[in-house]
Amino acid sequence: MASQQLILAVSTIAILLVARWLSQSIRRRKTYKLPPQVPGIPIFGNTFQVPALQQGPWAKKLAEKYGEITWVFLNSSRVVTDLMERRAAIYNSRPPFPMTQGIMSQNSRIVLMPYNEQWRTVRKIMHQILSARALDVFMPFQDLESKNLCWDYLETPDRWWSANGRYANSVIMSVVFGKRSSLDDPEVVELFDTVEMFLENQQPGANLVDAFPVLDKLPKFLQWWRPKGMKIFEKTAHVYRREVQKLEEKIKQGTERRCFGTDFLQTKEVKTMSENQKLFVFGTLMEAGSDTSRVTIGQIIAGAVTSPDWVERARAQLDEVCGHNAERLPQWEDRPRLKYISAVVKEGFRWRPNIAEIGAPTMLIKDDEYEGYRFPAGTVFTWNAWALALNPDEYEEPERFWPERFLNGEEENALKGHWGFGPGRRVCVGWKVGEMNVWIAIARLLYCFDFKAVPGKPIDTMTIPQITKNKAPFDVQVTPRSAKHAALVRRDCEEAVKTQY
Repeated sequence: MASQQLILAVSTIAILLVARWLSQSIRRRKTYKLPPQVPGIPIFGNTFQVPALQQGPWAKKLAEKYGEITWVFLNSSRVVTDLMERRAAIYNSRPPFPMTQGIMSQNSRIVLMPYNEQWRTVRKIMHQILSARALDVFMPFQDLESKNLCWDYLETPDRWWSANGRYANSVIMSVVFGKRSSLDDPEVVELFDTVEMFLENQQPGANLVDAFPVLDKLPKFLQWWRPKGMKIFEKTAHVYRREVQKLEEKIKQGTERRCFGTDFLQTKEVKTMSENQKLFVFGTLMEAGSDTSRVTIGQIIAGAVTSPDWVERARAQLDEVCGHNAERLPQWEDRPRLKYISAVVKEGFRWRPNIAEIGAPTMLIKDDEYEGYRFPAGTVFTWNAWALALNPDEYEEPERFWPERFLNGEEENALKGHWGFGPGRRVCVGWKVGEMNVWIAIARLLYCFDFKAVPGKPIDTMTIPQITKNKAPFDVQVTPRSAKHAALVRRDCEEAVKTQY
């Protein structure tokens, strides 16, 4: 009897909350003029139409059907620039995410923070660590770790995707914590597990409360999603706390290496932060420095297998600069003469948008009008990343991996010509570090290795998974270009593998 009364109480509260939300939505629709909307079902709208995975192709079809602006999605660079860039002050907040931000992140993940003073404080810290002014700090680590990456590709080619993850993670761990990561390090694997748990739960429709934040007003003991969220938070916090505690212990013992973590722990900002916020600053750095670079390197390799014509043109430039007989590895100082590699990297970020295939939702913070539409404060927008990248009105032959589209004098402007790092004030704060991670890795991998399809296992580049559970996202054969290139890797990269700190 008691359980029946509880179910009735939960149902009644939920119905009342949803009814209030529905009533407010109807009033808004009468007051404002909104863009074409994708037909949904009563109350739940499009919540259950969004696929759990591969949202990019789904959203691209919506863009083709409904035009430049649909409800939520911005489907052309023109409107993204007009709203997200030129009106960034009011279009760059975040809607509430009671599950992924409120519970799983304890309101401390910067990527989901609303546009407020807390966001500005954390963003400032992130910018100091990841900005272009810090490039001289990152470059030696990227040089060392990319040599280790080449060694891993030579010695364990069947673990190339794990090598990509180790490489990207080790760069940021070196800078932030003063320590390196090893191949198949269980702690790195655990970090990527927490990243994937966050990404899985951040997908539209994954959690009803994130689609209908009004449900967050239910008493906590009635929130059936809360135990799952708390379990993920506890695992995530454990991963972050473990690294911070190791660093703090080294500081006590006087054995720490100078790194951004040691500097951050001495700042006035950290003294005003909650423990959770401090952990998530470190955690965000670990995540941001690891995942996008790892995935993009893999995407470029897929592009090399499926569109090998551009690889020959890239190799011609690499050979001209570094030698036709594997004389030396590409270096940072070669970058002005390796414009094609810079174009390859930009094409990699454009070609198949990764992580946020349909962008990341932002929230309008005040009423606004645009080209005849009237939007109420609270309207949620997102740039439709997949549709933008594969729009034939914006890119010639958009599905083709074709670096030449970026050989336009803007090769070194990593943000120009694509939305791979996001728009406006929410542009990825670590965009320059991420671009550099990919540049030096791809320059050296293309110079030293061949990438071929596995017979009978073609790569469908439209369905490469972003969440892989520590498995290869696709099959590829990795071999040295020649015996001389293999010898070059052994000669120049072995020391990097032996280096420990």
